Amino acid sequence: MSQVPPAPQTRVGGVDVELNGINSVAAGERHGRPRDLFWPWFAANVSVLAVSYGSFVLGFGISFWQATAVSVAGVVLSYLVVGLVATAGKRGSAPTMTLSRAAFGVNGNRLPSLVSWLLTLGWETSLAAVAVLATATVLDRLGAGGGTGTKLVALVVVVVLIVLGGTLGFRVIMRMQRWITVVTAVLTVLYIAFAAGSIDLAAVRAVPAGDAAAVVGALVLVMTGFGLGWANAAADYSRYLPREASSGGVVLWTTLGCSLGPAVLLVFGALIAGSSQDLSGRIAADPVGALTDILPTWFLVPFVVVAVLGLVGGAVMDIYSSGLALLNVGLRVPRPVAVLVDGALMVAGAVYIAFFSADFLTPFQGFLITLGVPIAAWAGIFLADLSLRRGDYAEQELLDPRGRYGSVRLLPVATMVVATAIGWGLVSNSGADWLTWQGYLLEPLGLASWVAPAGGEAGYWDGNWAYASLGVVVAFALGFLAVLLGGRGAVARQEGR
Repeated sequence: MSQVPPAPQTRVGGVDVELNGINSVAAGERHGRPRDLFWPWFAANVSVLAVSYGSFVLGFGISFWQATAVSVAGVVLSYLVVGLVATAGKRGSAPTMTLSRAAFGVNGNRLPSLVSWLLTLGWETSLAAVAVLATATVLDRLGAGGGTGTKLVALVVVVVLIVLGGTLGFRVIMRMQRWITVVTAVLTVLYIAFAAGSIDLAAVRAVPAGDAAAVVGALVLVMTGFGLGWANAAADYSRYLPREASSGGVVLWTTLGCSLGPAVLLVFGALIAGSSQDLSGRIAADPVGALTDILPTWFLVPFVVVAVLGLVGGAVMDIYSSGLALLNVGLRVPRPVAVLVDGALMVAGAVYIAFFSADFLTPFQGFLITLGVPIAAWAGIFLADLSLRRGDYAEQELLDPRGRYGSVRLLPVATMVVATAIGWGLVSNSGADWLTWQGYLLEPLGLASWVAPAGGEAGYWDGNWAYASLGVVVAFALGFLAVLLGGRGAVARQEGR
């Protein structure tokens, strides 16, 4: 952000490591301007993985123009949530999941912190695995082989970059993301220029339009795959801003930094996927590596650089926030140690995806939907609670269950549990055997019917609304309305009004 040291540091092997954890940032350490938030958020979201999302969106059976509207609206609206949550960081100078204690109570907040930790851990694992798969695919096309040995080398390089950035902390991340922003922005523009030649406008125009259920399903996928996946980390990077920084500026620069790259890349991805059904199918197995098929050989090295940097940029911020969420769950270790714990779990997950899973898209969508429901409920609750507050957070009492925020606030905790339960009943995950229990409200409400074929074949939902993921929207709305209508008195008492 600026030249002022942003956090207490300790030197380990001649390298500065940030010491701040879930505590509030001291007044003397707060600095910078809202526009500084553009750099880390742009770097974290400019990944070419967003191009593959264009294929995922079209996979709902909608037209290119529907996909364009869904992509832009889903990206901007979901990242607006991130921008709004980021204002809490300026008002409380603490990580997102620490500030969430004001809504849920110091101990009640362990529930959303656990969900947040699982979500960020899943994202960093997925991004690391995709980076490994993309690197192996590119090296294979270059004749260097894309087998197990290549994947292992790629895994080591990717993991070291991610864990090192997350462990060193805020100052390193802010500097790293500025460079990643510049490099990836330039190379991404070049990628679009080279890949544009493979667009078949006639094929794109021929893609038929989908019904309302398909449009809603695609919109929810975009929202869960982009903004809602970052909402629980939004304040982690705005917490170093001075209290007098503009709240509108925080919302603007966070939303712009997050949205600009994905909005362009999603639309371009829909053009590419709509031009070739074969390419769209390969993207499901290797979301980034499959995109190399439309590039000249000499551009493959720059492509893998932009792909890996973009994915690492997102994963570094994920593992940093994941470590903070793990501390809020209750792990009593220094922040860098929490990051190392996350790193070990990330490696295990990335190894499974890169070496043993034949299909990336199915487990990834199952992960997004399953955790997208409770995190949507949390986001609704958090935003409602934030909107009811007139003053800043009482920093020290966020760490004390005997303080004004209490140990457990029953309304928000119960609301998150109930909203999640209802939300899971309105989503479907028939592609993953261990998630087929979801969707139990679809049939009673007449939205879909479960088909169990004879002969031991896998069952499936019949009905387009089964795949609209309505549960995510319902969970958010229930969380927001319940706390907005029922939490006013509790917030007023906390603030002495």
